[in-house]
Amino acid sequence: MTQSQDIVIYNVNNHIATITLNEPKSLNAFSTPMKSAFISALQNAETDDNVRVIVLQGAGGNFSSGGDIQEMLSEGLDREVLSEKLKNMVTGAGEISILLRKIHKPIIAKLEGAVAGAGMNLALTCDFRITADNAKFVQAFVHIGLVPDAGGIYLLNEFVGPAKTTELVMLGDKITAQDMADLNLVNKVVSLDELDSAVMELANRLSQLPVTALETMKHLINTHSYMGLNEALDMEVLQQARLAKTDNFIEGVTAFIEKRKPIYNK
Repeated sequence: MTQSQDIVIYNVNNHIATITLNEPKSLNAFSTPMKSAFISALQNAETDDNVRVIVLQGAGGNFSSGGDIQEMLSEGLDREVLSEKLKNMVTGAGEISILLRKIHKPIIAKLEGAVAGAGMNLALTCDFRITADNAKFVQAFVHIGLVPDAGGIYLLNEFVGPAKTTELVMLGDKITAQDMADLNLVNKVVSLDELDSAVMELANRLSQLPVTALETMKHLINTHSYMGLNEALDMEVLQQARLAKTDNFIEGVTAFIEKRKPIYNK
């Protein structure tokens, strides 16, 4: 079992901070301890004057499977308890989204394997996304009767418009790295063997550009394109807490644990 202090690994080299989600057994699911450690690592990178670029990655061949369903169900299926737990988990995911935009240093998401749920949405919040061709992306929330968190619907609406957003979130189909490239949701698709070098090439290039100009550009992009993110995250918390009390969510998570197809009666 990974020790809590190792759930997220933080390393700085040549002005590049690499933050690694390190819980491969859960496909780097965002548990509460991981969220806390991740926020701490991001804050370290934000305040370290030696850091000019941040790279986010996952250990074990996957970026992140999203929210930790085992943690969601750790205290049973009492609806009030689930509602409060979901409220706290979604709030935590939103805090990461806000921080990823607040940090004015360029942030690169290095993507491979599972990029699901909150993992996909937090990747969308980054400034650059380089993906291996083996990555699978999915807005998995509908399969357990929930709505996207970490700003998912807001971000997709901004990037691809409401029609494609509706398809992605309501159907919850897995899409490929090439699909993401066709939608302009990633910057580059490379083979898995080329992923490390492609990410480091971009990170090194960014690290040599004028810091103040990059910071100002990100601030201006935030002003024009992300002004509604806070409000969207607040709405997610309210709706997720409400949906956690529904029969559909109980059936969805029960079916997930039992490895069967859920049956929704309404």
